Amino acid sequence: MEQIIAELKPLFEKTIEFLKDELAGLRTGRANVAVIENIPVECYGSKTPLKNMAAISVLDAHSMTVQPWDKTVIKDVEKAISQAGNGLGVSIDGPLLRLSVPPMTEERRREIVKILNEKIESARVSLRDARDKIREKVSKQFKNKDITEDDKYGLFEDIDKLTTEYNAKIKDIGQTKETEIMAV
Repeated sequence: MEQIIAELKPLFEKTIEFLKDELAGLRTGRANVAVIENIPVECYGSKTPLKNMAAISVLDAHSMTVQPWDKTVIKDVEKAISQAGNGLGVSIDGPLLRLSVPPMTEERRREIVKILNEKIESARVSLRDARDKIREKVSKQFKNKDITEDDKYGLFEDIDKLTTEYNAKIKDIGQTKETEIMAV
């Protein structure tokens, strides 16, 4: 029975890690490499994440640099960053790109919080899906008479307790990120 709970924890942990990665890409008003590192750049006939083709550096809270390893793709990189819709100012300065992170407006902050809430809800749905799959497995074991009814309800209780715990983690992660986004 402990193995059923042990099966569920890694699924929940993957959901939390995926959420953290997704939220790292949300702009907060400070320069952050995560905002641009996964932007797909069209070059050499395929799309490649920016982090795989350039060195990205944060200079200060309001500026970053991107230095492509191949200088011939600098225009492609500039185009990809400009079209990403993250509100960054992009200019070419010799072999590198300079990115300026303008202060966010209140309206933009609220838009980003909406995106944040969508990502949080998506993580909650993922938790529920994993929980439901494990509950189905427990129900099948009960139907096959592999476990007793008491075991079944005990497992359901443990599964629900674990789900509640991970939902609280998601809520905390979301509140922390929202505070970062809304900070002026």
